[in-house]
Amino acid sequence: MQTISPYEKLKSGISDYLISRGFSEEDTRGFISDIPKKWEKFADVALLPNRSFKDEKWNEHRKELCSIIADSLGVKRIGRIGEIIGKRRESTVEILLGDDDWVIRKENGINYGYRFCKCMFSAGNVNERRRMGEVGRSGDIVVDLYAGIGYYSLPMLVFSEIAHMHSCEWNYESIKALRINLERNNVSDRCTIHEGDNRITTEKLRNIADRVILGLLPTAEDGYIPALDVLKKKGVLHIHGIAPAKDYDSWISKTLEGISIIRPKSKISEIGRYRIKSYAPHWDHLVIDVRVE
Repeated sequence: MQTISPYEKLKSGISDYLISRGFSEEDTRGFISDIPKKWEKFADVALLPNRSFKDEKWNEHRKELCSIIADSLGVKRIGRIGEIIGKRRESTVEILLGDDDWVIRKENGINYGYRFCKCMFSAGNVNERRRMGEVGRSGDIVVDLYAGIGYYSLPMLVFSEIAHMHSCEWNYESIKALRINLERNNVSDRCTIHEGDNRITTEKLRNIADRVILGLLPTAEDGYIPALDVLKKKGVLHIHGIAPAKDYDSWISKTLEGISIIRPKSKISEIGRYRIKSYAPHWDHLVIDVRVE
């Protein structure tokens, strides 16, 4: 027995509805061309791409459309992805069905709770979140300069024996979620949250870190100085950035040069590079591990 894909079920449901409302086959095809073929699904939520069902022709069918989408995709809540805006990396998801945007995503044994209309979560970073749970060493002091809801802080706290995590964040909604997530994952006793601009909050953390996480896109350059301020004389930086898909070396060389300018008397070396995912045509999200000593 052949299984019908969620897309085919969605297309069939919308087609049947439109035909029942007297639309011609030609008009129905015009509607069907707007149906997305991909979406993100987690818990009881489906997030549709930014341009989905935005044409005004859908306006009078909004209630029925949401019901069909929910039934076809097996969800109870529907959102439409917006842009990530501002320095605080704020999400602008529009909720189309449902009243509550709090969700818990379970990944690699960790519960990540957050408001999906207010906070971002990149499903494509799953392998890097897993890796962060493996790199921490017993007794390490770690500073996460862009902690968010705990994307990288939580795996390191849950799966390694680091002594303490200092999580820096200035998005109010992310901080609220981070507090809940630390409690929910039973690691709040090993983490201190520093609220506000990390260029200021790290002033009291100088020379304490064995490793620093700089998980900000498209560039974490503004974090280089505070990262090196909190790092001990010898330590590791985990730096995220956007590199040309066919020329990682140029971005890596520029990154190492930027670190060397700030700490000219230290030896700076790349000890690992990791492609996370495609970021845009011809550009990749990359992470490099840099040893400073």
